Amino acid sequence: MKIKVTAVFDIGRTNKKFFLFDESFQEVHREYIRFDEIEDEDGYPTENLEAIEEWAKKVFDNMLNSSKYEIEALNFSCYGASLVHIDENDKAISPLYNYMKPLNHDIYDLFYEAYGDEKELSRITGSPKLGMLNTGMHLYWLKHTQPEVFKRTKYSLHLPQYLSYLFTGIPVSEYTNIGCHTMLWNFEKNDYHSWVYQEQIDEKLPPINFARKTTIVNYKGKKIKIGVGIHDSSSALLPYIRSITKPFLLVSTGTWSISINPFYKGMLTIKDIKDDSLFNMRIDGSPVKVSRLFLGHEYKLQVKYLSNYFNVSNDSHKKVKFDQSTFFEINKDFVHMFKWSTLSSEDMPNETTIPYNKFEHAYHQLMLELVLLQEKSIRAAIGNSKIKHLYIDGGFSDNEVYIQLLSLFLENMTINTTDSSLGSALGAAIVISDIKLESKFLVKNYSLKKHVPFITK
Repeated sequence: MKIKVTAVFDIGRTNKKFFLFDESFQEVHREYIRFDEIEDEDGYPTENLEAIEEWAKKVFDNMLNSSKYEIEALNFSCYGASLVHIDENDKAISPLYNYMKPLNHDIYDLFYEAYGDEKELSRITGSPKLGMLNTGMHLYWLKHTQPEVFKRTKYSLHLPQYLSYLFTGIPVSEYTNIGCHTMLWNFEKNDYHSWVYQEQIDEKLPPINFARKTTIVNYKGKKIKIGVGIHDSSSALLPYIRSITKPFLLVSTGTWSISINPFYKGMLTIKDIKDDSLFNMRIDGSPVKVSRLFLGHEYKLQVKYLSNYFNVSNDSHKKVKFDQSTFFEINKDFVHMFKWSTLSSEDMPNETTIPYNKFEHAYHQLMLELVLLQEKSIRAAIGNSKIKHLYIDGGFSDNEVYIQLLSLFLENMTINTTDSSLGSALGAAIVISDIKLESKFLVKNYSLKKHVPFITK
């Protein structure tokens, strides 16, 4: 008898993955591929959309004929800030523009002159000024720099919804993508911002559906339940939302450390925008407060500097264990010593000074300073929420020095770490299912660990 499975395409900037999950959400199959980037009309690197489409169709069709698995459902999780513009013939008529593609300042000047104060617009839309990362600005740019392409565009679809469209032929918008720092959504009115209507951009956006919405499609003679797709960050949050009953904060660590608060009430403030906070969206359209810190990138630069300074291997930082006596020695007469390359801090010195003769001591100093910034970012995300439970996943979840120091500065919170290589893919499978997750789901599937802070007295 074939194993009944849910298929998920999980499309990241680097790896394009395909998963099969059984009825207990256990991974039973995966494959992935990478594609070389191509260039858009300006020579800027971007995704090879055609290659992604061909691969997705080929992989799915092959698995549809598997003698081992029976695909009952299909969904899509993709990175945000990605738009595909299609015409009356259902064909993509522009590249899948890279969200790092810079925008000309003239576009910003035109936009803010027409629609008001930058910080107030950012506050209402939950979207700091982030260039093409704001897909609303992407659409505004397209209209004013490529009017013929904009005119020919029947629909503009975020990447998860475009992939769903390839399999269903049904164009939709979806809340987690519309509400993810796009500048499109007015969180006070729970509707598109007025500028979207004034620019007639709403006419290019199909009706909004919830991420749990599915359609039964007769695909090559087989009935498949197909979802509308979901934004990867919102998808990664879903297993926590579905299995934890008490309010919590999720800190997803990697190149960026993203503090995610799905229980925040109220609107963002101007101070929140200055502190690099923004709104994402839950699958029901409610806001999720997010605070960002370029932690992993800065960490990478600084450990390389320390490795060179002490003439040790580049992997030495991976072997450092938390040492309580070293911490006490550093903390006794604590002074900020690191000048950041990509972060800013009011306590940052003009030059990096290393008074230690051991790599391990300097590393503890580095982690202490980074954790102080992390604590600030976490507290910004918590805001006025009553949250006592913290979950950490990603690259820093197994960094003992990071976890121990964070548990010290957040001593009134319970700190848990999780290990999920499935992340957003698993959330995409869960969101289109009718199954309620049990309370032990994270323990069984995410290697949940609770951490006890060390004693300082």
